[in-house]
Amino acid sequence: MSEDFIGDEIYTLTDEDGHENQFELLGTKVIGRNTYIALVPIGLNEDDEYVILKSVIDEEGNETLATITDDDEFDRVADIFDDELFGDIDYDN
Repeated sequence: MSEDFIGDEIYTLTDEDGHENQFELLGTKVIGRNTYIALVPIGLNEDDEYVILKSVIDEEGNETLATITDDDEFDRVADIFDDELFGDIDYDN
C-alpha cells in the first residue's frame, strides 16, 4: 500500500446532469492494484463531505475517475482515507 497526500491540485468533474464542479485533491492511495483519490468540493460548505473515486482505464486506454459501486470496497477505502486524513485531529479541544 502506498500513499500520496498532496493538495492544491484542482479537478473539474461533470456530474450525471452535465454540471461541472471543481474539486481539490486531498490525497491518493494505491491499495492492491487500484488507485483511489479523495476530493473535496471547492467552496466547501459545512454540509459537504469529501468524495472518493476510483481510477479506472477505459476502452481507449484513458484514465477516468469512477464512483465506487461496491459498498464493501467503498467502506474499506473510506476507513483508510479517514484514518490517514483525519486520524491526527483532536476533536476534544
